[in-house]
Amino acid sequence: MPPFNHPLRRPLRLTLLAAVAASFAPLAAGADSSAEAPAAAVRALDPVVVTGSRFEHSSFDLPASVDVLERERITAGQARVNASEALVAVPGLVVQNRQNYAQDLQISSRGFGARSAFGVRGVKLIADGIPASMPDGQGQAATFNLDMAERIEVLRGPFSAIYGNHAGGVIQLFTRDGQGAPSVEASVLGGSDGSWKTDLSAQGKPGAVGYVLDASRFHTDGFRDHSAATRDQAFAKITTAPDADSRLTLVANGLRQHDTQDPLGVTFDTFRRDPRAVDPVAINFNTRKSIDHQQIGATYERRFGSDNLQLSAYAGNRKVIQYLAIPFNGLPIIRGSGGVIDFDRNFAGVDAHWTDVRQLAGGSLSTTAGIDYGRSRDDRQGYENNFGTKSTLRRNELDTVTSLDPYLQTEWQGGNWGLTAGIRRSRVNFKVDDRFDTGDSRNPNDSGSVSYSRTTPVLGLVYKVTPALNLYASAAKGFEAPTLNELFYSPNGGGFNFNLKSARSTHLELGAKALLGSDTRVNLALFQARTDDELVVDPSSAQGRTSFRNATKTLRQGIELSLDTAWRRGFSGRLAATALRAVYDQAFDDVQAGKRLPGIPRATLYGELAWKDAPSGLSAAIEGIANSKVYVEDSNTGTPAPGYAVANLRFGAEQQLGVWRLKQFVRVNNLLDRNYIGSVIVGDRNGRFYEPAPGRNWMLGASAQYVF
Repeated sequence: MPPFNHPLRRPLRLTLLAAVAASFAPLAAGADSSAEAPAAAVRALDPVVVTGSRFEHSSFDLPASVDVLERERITAGQARVNASEALVAVPGLVVQNRQNYAQDLQISSRGFGARSAFGVRGVKLIADGIPASMPDGQGQAATFNLDMAERIEVLRGPFSAIYGNHAGGVIQLFTRDGQGAPSVEASVLGGSDGSWKTDLSAQGKPGAVGYVLDASRFHTDGFRDHSAATRDQAFAKITTAPDADSRLTLVANGLRQHDTQDPLGVTFDTFRRDPRAVDPVAINFNTRKSIDHQQIGATYERRFGSDNLQLSAYAGNRKVIQYLAIPFNGLPIIRGSGGVIDFDRNFAGVDAHWTDVRQLAGGSLSTTAGIDYGRSRDDRQGYENNFGTKSTLRRNELDTVTSLDPYLQTEWQGGNWGLTAGIRRSRVNFKVDDRFDTGDSRNPNDSGSVSYSRTTPVLGLVYKVTPALNLYASAAKGFEAPTLNELFYSPNGGGFNFNLKSARSTHLELGAKALLGSDTRVNLALFQARTDDELVVDPSSAQGRTSFRNATKTLRQGIELSLDTAWRRGFSGRLAATALRAVYDQAFDDVQAGKRLPGIPRATLYGELAWKDAPSGLSAAIEGIANSKVYVEDSNTGTPAPGYAVANLRFGAEQQLGVWRLKQFVRVNNLLDRNYIGSVIVGDRNGRFYEPAPGRNWMLGASAQYVF
């Protein structure tokens, strides 16, 4: 570790300083400080959540780790392009902007999902009750519309089991409803590396129907060479109440992102020489990705006294063309060896559940029974990448994935006790129809199918020691089936891997939630997860085709701490700290027991000290982010990505001029201009594990809202 006066420690000290100041400021303000605490800040200490229980519930009384990010934290001084902007403040999560818009964010929860080379797996994504994850468990955080986000709920630990094929957690986005007089808002921002964004939105509820409309364009030349991207997003939401006891919500969103350059990872030597550089193969093969994604959904809710029925349905289409750096090597024409991925996916699903509420044994009993169905179908082709152009067909197949999950969850609360129990039966089916027939005996037909199923129970208990202190315990069995991408190839260059097993885990959690006065909340959680048949990158992956295998046993043990506080004169603070030991608990092949799981830092820390003066509309905040080193492959012999600590600064201003509301902000990230590796590509077979992060960078934005 570097000495305390080493330059790396300076931003870490800022992080700790912000955290300590946030912790002790309410005490310094005096016992009567709560009288002057902002009402909104007080209410935010115990938000109502639906994630984890599927009905409105006080987060303080839920026997699970749930954090809520309100609209202010999502939008204040942010570009609203990447969910990592806000999720970095949640303990247990590692969310990295990879500086590569061709591969989406890298999200892991308590170490689950860290191995994903692209997209999100191991963590379920949901937006307005509609899944943003496919039936196989792969999701895309880029489809979240952050401009219209009202709040984000983040669930970690055992209660994730009630959501099925996702062992790590659930991230659920809720967008705003149209309210009040109609208004329109335009915003624009610009910043380092040729980045800019424009956004235009409208909302209102002039009668019985509320509406929200939004369209935006984001562009960046990219911090690294060959990393430019342009993203167009559109969003629409309509809410109405057919009668006094029902509510209907319609949502539609679209994402268009063409010719997004993919800089790939780099070797450690390349990073040290030039953090902006790319491997020459990215240029030679013009690695890039184009995405067209559209989705619609509808949710109908109806109350029957204290009971409730909810029906949701969704459908969409996703088209992707991706150019990879896989050269033609003169081998026989076999399935899957091309360097261009081209698929057209149609997907759809439904969820229906009934919640019954009644009195029992001096308490309230709430029971939810439901069924969740999803289906996706890929018309998938693969071609040779002839130095940036699509060439010979190398793959042609139909891939179908279906999931059918009935579930039951019940909660009883009475006196000082609360008991929650749930069970879900998950089943995921994969079917491959191989239509690539070359007549070559070395190219066998890879058609086939495989199914994975698991019953996942969950149990939670909470005891209210005092009105301001809750203790809880929870336990669950987890289940994580391979995704379609993880099943594509067998070891040593074979076809579809029908022998890959699902990972099975046992989760335990003990926690405490405390309210200190009316202005401070502290959450503490101790957790453990033991996993059998953990899915890992296979070292025999070859010819540019990454295959996966099952390891033996893994163990994750950790502690999470979060603190939120607000006090006089507009000051507030946030602390989120995680310590996580994630290791292989049993040796396999050349990996010794005790080796750390790659892609997972041992410790993460976020601290924020903020100030806002309501009368003047001025605000400011300093943020600190620190992560420990990260190993890049299973044996831990490759050079780990070093730990880092960075500090960010933001300022904001607001003005109300009649029917106009104006906002401005400026943000400076990586204030001390540190060179560091922001994320890693676990198990990359070419040794290009590292994805450098930007040095000092800035962003300036303004918006104007007009209310009719």
